[in-house]
Amino acid sequence: MKPLLEGFNKAFENRTRLAIMSVLVVNNAVDFNTLKETLQVTDGNLASHITALEKAKYLEVRKGFIGRKTNTTYVATREGIKAFKDHLDSLEQFIKDID
Repeated sequence: MKPLLEGFNKAFENRTRLAIMSVLVVNNAVDFNTLKETLQVTDGNLASHITALEKAKYLEVRKGFIGRKTNTTYVATREGIKAFKDHLDSLEQFIKDID
């Protein structure tokens, strides 16, 4: 018998990281302010979770300009999308197994 929580991804245990990936998986790219407003988190909180997901190679940071103002957007990587979907599949299987 395999361990009950085996397929869960530690990177998505935090609800903010789970929410960030949820937003990124359904959108091509999302800017910092949109993520912050959507998730209703502080700049520092969002930045720390983005850093953790970037280190895991689950999202990519893209910096550019709109006029003279910097614009930072985030995109889920293929690896990140796969890891996220695998995590959701494990969660779904867990729910089925306890039913």
